[in-house]
Amino acid sequence: MIRIAIVIGSTRPRRRTAVAARWVAEIAAHHPAVTAGEAAFEVVDLAEYGLSVLDEPLPALFGDYHHPHTNRWAQTIASFDGFVFVTPEYNHSAPAALKNAIDFVFAEWNNKAAGFVSHGVHGGVRAVEHLRQIMTELQVANVRTQVALSAFTDFEIIDPAEPGIIAPGPHQEPTLNELLDEVIAWSRALKPLREAAGQTVAA
Repeated sequence: MIRIAIVIGSTRPRRRTAVAARWVAEIAAHHPAVTAGEAAFEVVDLAEYGLSVLDEPLPALFGDYHHPHTNRWAQTIASFDGFVFVTPEYNHSAPAALKNAIDFVFAEWNNKAAGFVSHGVHGGVRAVEHLRQIMTELQVANVRTQVALSAFTDFEIIDPAEPGIIAPGPHQEPTLNELLDEVIAWSRALKPLREAAGQTVAA
């Protein structure tokens, strides 16, 4: 079975990103690969891992992690075959918390696949452009299809200090399903590389 993490890429209180991630999880639960027992999706919330600003004494490339929070995070990332990153856009880029979490580990990301669901005033597309470059350096294959949720048209927001209610346009669910198709297919295709590298591979 292919295991895909839906990563909530923000740790901010009352984050809209968690609302978007729940929508992704709801759609993913009905994906044909999930109902056939070929794939599983699980939400991974950065806020639950208590990662400090990167505090490992050695670069992640060495894989010699010293802190309990790093080892817990490394075990989580190693257990998945692919990722759907759900991210807001902060100042033309991805949140610092997400970049920090990515930087904590290295080999655990390698030879896997990733897709992106972004949100923001401009759909979060600039955050994803940066994340694509980062993922490439980590040997993560990023799929072409992207879901970009507009703060103006894909959410119902009364109070800007609150996350609001997600109300995706009619084209968003088909686009998300296409993204999920690609992440599952690429995660499956890269499995031999993970096995050759001795990485943890889901059964």
